[in-house]
Amino acid sequence: MIGLYILGAVLLFGAFKFLRGVYYIRKAKALEAEIGTLNAGTDAVKAEQKAEKAAAVVALGFVAEADLDTENPAPVPPERTAVLDAVRSGDWEAGAAYIEAAGKDWQERMERVRPLAEAAAEDDAWLLAWRAARPSDPTAALVDADTAIMVAWNVRGSQSGSRTTQEQFRLFRELLVKAQEAARTAQRLADPADPTPYIVEQPIGQGLGYSHERYRELWAQVVGRDPKVLWSHVSGLQYWCRKWRGSHELALAFARESAAVGAPGDLLSLLPLIAYFEQETHEEDLAAETFFKEPEIVAAVDAALLDLAAAGDDHPGTARIRHMLAYLLFWQDRDEQAVEQFRHIDGYIGALPWSYAGSPKSRYLYARDWAVGVATPGL
Repeated sequence: MIGLYILGAVLLFGAFKFLRGVYYIRKAKALEAEIGTLNAGTDAVKAEQKAEKAAAVVALGFVAEADLDTENPAPVPPERTAVLDAVRSGDWEAGAAYIEAAGKDWQERMERVRPLAEAAAEDDAWLLAWRAARPSDPTAALVDADTAIMVAWNVRGSQSGSRTTQEQFRLFRELLVKAQEAARTAQRLADPADPTPYIVEQPIGQGLGYSHERYRELWAQVVGRDPKVLWSHVSGLQYWCRKWRGSHELALAFARESAAVGAPGDLLSLLPLIAYFEQETHEEDLAAETFFKEPEIVAAVDAALLDLAAAGDDHPGTARIRHMLAYLLFWQDRDEQAVEQFRHIDGYIGALPWSYAGSPKSRYLYARDWAVGVATPGL
């Protein structure tokens, strides 16, 4: 009988604990729901505040999020648009004349070759017709080589190595070997003073993994013809970055050498800015809010601002250096100077540093709207 009493007590106690547990579970869930409601309310308030600030920034003349162009670093010149339309309709002569009009301005020549190569990578019928009509044309051979590179890079994609398949790597390498042959043809046909067929080979060396010695030999071919083509220096820096064939130290050394070669207005001061950005991007223990305030980086930004002032807006690299300056000035809490750059580039964000972000628009708007908010009293 006593055993029955004990058993009943145990069962009663267990039931009590169970009911008490249910009570606390329900209470915890109610509290969790309440917290969720509060968080949702807080998130809604934050979203509303963000939307209000964004609207205020747009009211000051800045471009709304929906209208940001993530493909181009600056407005596309109408002449280029017309030429691209012409070649896509089969008029390769328009493309030939457009590139040849750049003359011996090698930076401008590359600026004109690349969009045509991108178009040919999608549909090369007009380029094939050009090569057939003028088999010894150095400009056609140059576009052909750059097109082969664009095709290879399109196959590889823009993801990091860990997110690229072995099949992509295999095809990438095969296509770059073909591009290498095309580059050799372009070099053979080119004016001996023209560095662009060697500039075209630079991403091939990057992708195929030229040894440091071999890449330096290629680099000598470029700078021996023209030591100040911004395009070639930016391409060279990528080779020397840690993510490709070098290291942070080698990349920064290359960038400093490039900057030292440039005269005011050459915009080669862009190179250290990119090197520092690449380092911060790929080193997890670096914080942008402190790293970019290092004295040497502040000095590099100051040098770039002077370089930009000497270059004016006619240099093809002006937009790209403004993008980097806007970002670094923002991190250096130099908000009024950052806003000045944002006013120049606003609307077009197809450039470093925005293009490295998973959401280029989010990175851009965060920096721009913050700088505008700080620099604008009452906002």
